[in-house]
Amino acid sequence: MPQTKHPITDVQLLLPGHLPQLAARSPDAHKGQFGHLLVIGGDRGVGGAALLSSESALRSGAGMVSLATRPEHIPAALARLPEVMAVGVSSANQLMGLLEKISVIVIGPGLGDAAWGKSLLSVAANASVPQVWDADALNQLATGSVELPANCVITPHPGEAARLLGLSTAEVQADRLKVARALSQRFNAVTILKGAGSLIASPDGRVSRCDQGHPAMATAGLGDVLAGLVGALLAQGMPAYEASCLAVWLHATAGDRQGSFGRGLAASDLMPAIRQLLEEQSPCLK
Repeated sequence: MPQTKHPITDVQLLLPGHLPQLAARSPDAHKGQFGHLLVIGGDRGVGGAALLSSESALRSGAGMVSLATRPEHIPAALARLPEVMAVGVSSANQLMGLLEKISVIVIGPGLGDAAWGKSLLSVAANASVPQVWDADALNQLATGSVELPANCVITPHPGEAARLLGLSTAEVQADRLKVARALSQRFNAVTILKGAGSLIASPDGRVSRCDQGHPAMATAGLGDVLAGLVGALLAQGMPAYEASCLAVWLHATAGDRQGSFGRGLAASDLMPAIRQLLEEQSPCLK
């Protein structure tokens, strides 16, 4: 008789020594083996969000990182991140050439809800590469104006999760596990429900929880760093659920380390700690 498949109800706690690992790199490794990630975002007034995601992706091991943002943000991007290939984009048509070269997209940080961001998201939604949708990309998804492509990771905080499911934020917080599972099923995507005790839910029923983190992480830009980190792990070949689990743990544990210094944590403070933790968990060379 065929076996009956029962839903998986256990939640796996993310702990050191039981985390997904990146493969070690060979001595003759080159940048082309570790993906070309494209960050799309940074409308007027919020250009720093896309820069944080780009820097996070770069510092987390992506082979190459490109940034598509408002043309007026390019001087700042080049000054801060000369290693990132920053391109000024005024219209969606200018994305076409970039999309032919990349292997992972991170879209949403600072994208905004104006026509510029909507047009870029519409183009990205038709690209057949793994994607991370964050922030304003999720707000646009909630309106029904765009469909989520296959092979996506979505990274909502409780407010964004509420909009995606037509709930109140209080209802989301009252049963976070149910909400994380509902999001993963509705959008057929790995879902990272952020917040205290972040949950990672896969459409196949797997769920993990991360209990790391620090109150000092209650500051702007932390989500942008996480989105770039997830994208970098995808670019290096990790499956979406495993990449999401490792990224959430690295991000939260880096917050614990840096948060120990007290208030005033800046999002970019996490990146050196993430890099160190990643090497401790998944050494570059063995």
